[in-house]
Amino acid sequence: MDTAPISVSPDLPERPWEDIQALIEAGDAIRLFDFIDQMSPTETARAISRLSSEKQGRLFQLLAPSDAAEIIEDISDVQAADLIDDLPPEQAAAILEELDSDHLADLLGEMDEEDAEAILEQMKPEDAEEARQFMAYPPDTAGGLMVSEYLSFSIGTTVADVLKDLQDNREDYADYHVQYFYVTDDDQRLVGVLRMHDLLFPKRSAKLESIMIRDPLKLVVDSRLDELREFFEDHDLFGAPVIDERGTMVGVVLPESVEEARRERTVKQFLGLSGIIGGEEFRTMPLFNRAGRRLSWLSLNIVLNIIAASVIALYQDTLAAAITLAVFLPMVSDMSGCSGNQAVAVSMRELSLGLVRPNELVRVMRKESILGVLNGLALGILLGGVAFLWKGNPFLGLVVGGALAANTVVAVTLGGLLPLFLKRLKMDPALVSGPLLTTVTDMCGFFFVLSFASTILPKLG
Repeated sequence: MDTAPISVSPDLPERPWEDIQALIEAGDAIRLFDFIDQMSPTETARAISRLSSEKQGRLFQLLAPSDAAEIIEDISDVQAADLIDDLPPEQAAAILEELDSDHLADLLGEMDEEDAEAILEQMKPEDAEEARQFMAYPPDTAGGLMVSEYLSFSIGTTVADVLKDLQDNREDYADYHVQYFYVTDDDQRLVGVLRMHDLLFPKRSAKLESIMIRDPLKLVVDSRLDELREFFEDHDLFGAPVIDERGTMVGVVLPESVEEARRERTVKQFLGLSGIIGGEEFRTMPLFNRAGRRLSWLSLNIVLNIIAASVIALYQDTLAAAITLAVFLPMVSDMSGCSGNQAVAVSMRELSLGLVRPNELVRVMRKESILGVLNGLALGILLGGVAFLWKGNPFLGLVVGGALAANTVVAVTLGGLLPLFLKRLKMDPALVSGPLLTTVTDMCGFFFVLSFASTILPKLG
């Protein structure tokens, strides 16, 4: 049956998802992919997020697996995992097999273990086995970031053999990130590397062993993200080979993959400090899923704040007798919190640069406590002077100034230690350092002000 032609704007419209929806309803797979292909990754992610779950499913049913994979590469792993998760396992497997090895492992890692395994069972055995190996590596290591699409040749191969292989498999190699050719021995151990132009001038009968660069720069499979960043800052390479503990070559890390991982880590840290502790959140996610992610931290925060408020309850008589103290309570806790957050930031930065190790608690405590005393005295004198000038009572200035000085020492010392301590517990320091510090500084600030005031209460009237 003939269908009416679908009108699609030549230029991208303000609401491209409406055109996508029209093309989906018409079943026009060719024009559908062409329309999406002219969009930027940001526009693609936004447009697909505005489609209903039914239309999203129909979109991937219409497209060829290779076309669907191109769209998957343009959107975030979290959004892509949600879309793939709703597809039948056999269809999802066909799409994922078109992705690069590192992207495939990242997507499967975002899914529930049961759903990921269902998809792996539908994949080709060799692809599934490779994906499982990649998923076994931590995502912020060379193993978790590497790709398996690289070209390696045996040490006894000739230049003519390499050129013939490139010609015979040019279509398969077209999507590879080919900048270097790697040379391995009979046990697949990395022994050398060749640049592209190294193959142009030698005799065709020359063996790779005679023209390769020996003992090439390389990374081990468990190299951490910060080590990878430093490696590519020191060496201007298009990619670096990755070896396991036996020296066997297992993949290649690209510098753009390292930069992307660093950006993702920054986003994760920002979300953690903002109280989003369940991973990335998008407004297209199910409502109860989003609510649960936020409530998991907010519920804990209620408990922490109740503990802080209980300190005030213990000293309510003191507060009632010297109501002026209520003005200074938030000042003491807020200023101390700011000082503590500065210490958190320094520890986080030094951890990321490798300038401090999680077991150097004593050294960090000594450094920060001295700084805390110095800054605490300066801030305490300043706030105490304000209190004295306002009320003309030197004892009020002594209480609030002394409380701020003491709380600053606690906050700065604790702020320096918390990231290291949490790192030792294999927890994300960015996730809870700030919230924990805020609660403790509030509680200690209230305690110092009210306990100091209780000792000299008659003189505060």
